[in-house]
This record gives sequence, C-alpha cells and structure tokens, in this order.
Amino acid sequence: MFAKWMIPIAAVAALGMTGAQAAGVTDTEIKLGSHLDLSGPVAAGMPQLRNGMQMRLDEANEAGGINGRKFKLIVEDNASQPQVAVRAADKLIRSDEVFAILNSFGSGTNAAVIKRATDAGVIYYAPWGASSLLQKIGGASPLSFTTIANYDSTTAAAVTWMIDEFKPKKIGYISQEGPLGDLVGAGVKPALAAKGLTLAAEASYKPGDIDFSSQVARMQAAGVDLIIAATIIRETVGIAAEVKKLGMKDVKLLTATPGRTNIVAALGKDAVEGLYGVGTWSSIDPPKATGDVKKWADDFQKRFNLAPDENALLAYAYTDWFVKAVQTAGKDLTADKVVAALKASNITHPIFYDTKSFVNNHASPESVKVEQIKGGVWTPVSPLLNTK
Repeated sequence: MFAKWMIPIAAVAALGMTGAQAAGVTDTEIKLGSHLDLSGPVAAGMPQLRNGMQMRLDEANEAGGINGRKFKLIVEDNASQPQVAVRAADKLIRSDEVFAILNSFGSGTNAAVIKRATDAGVIYYAPWGASSLLQKIGGASPLSFTTIANYDSTTAAAVTWMIDEFKPKKIGYISQEGPLGDLVGAGVKPALAAKGLTLAAEASYKPGDIDFSSQVARMQAAGVDLIIAATIIRETVGIAAEVKKLGMKDVKLLTATPGRTNIVAALGKDAVEGLYGVGTWSSIDPPKATGDVKKWADDFQKRFNLAPDENALLAYAYTDWFVKAVQTAGKDLTADKVVAALKASNITHPIFYDTKSFVNNHASPESVKVEQIKGGVWTPVSPLLNTK
C-alpha cells in the first residue's frame, strides 16, 4: 500500500562502526519507548500519536520484523509534567532498557529527560516539542534527532510574508508565558526589526488560562491591524473568538505553528474562520483524503476504531523514517549504526511540503506556508517559504 511512500535511505556502505549488542535488542526483539500525556491536559489527543507510531511498528512486525527482530513499544504517562516525565523516562531507560525513545510529547517534558536518555546511550528521536530548546538542553547529542520545525525561524518567515503581503501598520503579540512565547517571540521581533517595525502592543497569558478578553482588548486599544499569537489549540480558538466578539473585522490574526491544526478548525468553527496559521506540514484530514492517504486512513480506522488526524499521520511518518533506518543499519544493530543511517537518509511523504533530511540532526529544510481557514479548512495562501 505504501510503495509510493518509500523512504529513500542512502546506502550506508561502510558504517565502520562495531559494538556489543545494544540495550533493548535481542535476537528476536527491539524494545522502543515513548512518554505521552495520558492523564493531563492534552490526553485526549494522545491516542493519535500513540496509534500512529504503533501502526507503523505493527506493519513491520506483520511483515516478519526487521532483520529477524520484531518491535515492542512501551508507552509511559508524562501527564505533561516534567517531574512525571523524569520518572517515566527512568523506567524506560533503566527498567525496560529500551533501544530508543520515539515521538514523546511536550517541550517541558522532553526537556526534562532528553539528556538523561542520550547520556545513557539511548537514541532520542522525533520529540514533539520545541526543537531548538531540546537540542540546546540535550547538548546537541549525536543520539538526538529533532523533527518539529523551530518556532522562531518558522514564525519569522510567516510574519515577513504577512508584512509584505498585507502591509500592516501596527502589530501586536499575544503569547503564552514560558518557552513557547519566548521562542515564537524570538522570531517575531527580528522579523519586525528587519522591516523597520516594532510591536505596538504585547500581552501574555498563563498556561491554562481560558479568558483572553484583557489581552485582546489591549490589542484593540493599540489599534493593531495584525495580531501574532503564540498559542496552542484552546488558546487559539479563545483569542480568535474574542477578536470577533469585539468586532475587529479588519484585524488579521496569525497563530504560530502549534495552533495551526485541524483540531482548531473543527473546534473553533465560525470563530476561527479567516484565521491565519504558520504551516510546517500539510494540514491533511486523512479520512477526507484520496489515494494512498485514504487507504492508510481506512486501515487506521479498522485497526483502532478511531478516525485518524494529521498528528497520527505525522507520527506514522516519523516512525516510518526510523524503521527504515533500523533496517538499513543491518543485523548487527547498534545505536551508532542507526545514527549513521538516519544521517544518510531522507523522507518524501504526503504530510510534508517537501523532501526532508537531517542536517545537524534536525529535519530540514524548515519549509513554511502561511495557511488560512476558509470554509472550515486550512488552505495555503502563500508560496513555500524557506526559513534559511
């Protein structure tokens, strides 16, 4: 079914690396781990990530495994709390002795454990969080591979396009306190400075806040015509609804990449119609897709009795990339060989705007499209924007 989705991994003819059999690897099994928010504020979305990666591993196992070995996935709860993530990761590393940790969720939770994992010789692959932060905290370990596009560079590319396209006179910024707001802001302010602009108004909110009336009122008082928001799902909908409630019809609202999801469009309905977002992957709605993606969605539905979303497809694609690297690494499986295979690889997949490869262990290029919700669907309105 996925012949058109094959990931071309460059031949690693002479890896030149040897070593004892890796932790988590036996003659018949490869143990992998992940930590997700199974009981916290975003638990409702975690089945999509979990099932997306589980599906790809199941497919490999159903085909006889990789070089005679089958995958076993162990998933622990991080509750979106760093201290809980530490306990989860310690179990995966020390008790379960996993070979790699894949697709773990959350900037703060991943930041709390990435160095613990790589220091223990465990590959830390495709964490769902702020990549630049994780690379920095992880000491740019050769064992860590980030795949989420950086919030600063992608926001800067989108803001630059919005300025060129719509010529706003006054720009405001509403941000979540903490790393998300800091990282998005690190893209907003240089992009404005390059155009000779400064922020006309700033406002922040705390994680968990549900009332954004004061923040939006500050934007209105400053007379802004473009608001940039460092928001995730609920906050994106809340701010968009407040903008419409106050009758700010001529004000454009741009959410950074964490808020540009199909869930926002589905939950927000009329409140988010016209919202702009920083797209860093295709906003595919798998059940409504055609061709191979539709076949994949039907299989996912059959396996898990759940309609997949774009996050499930993304988790599947990341896991596919990893599985192919394990296959390339060969029978004598070591972390070093998988690292070499990943570094020599690339991926072309419908969920991505373009072909990706690892540059300094980060999925590149960081291509961006500004998208807008039109008729309830995220629709590209800009060309492909490269952040480099």
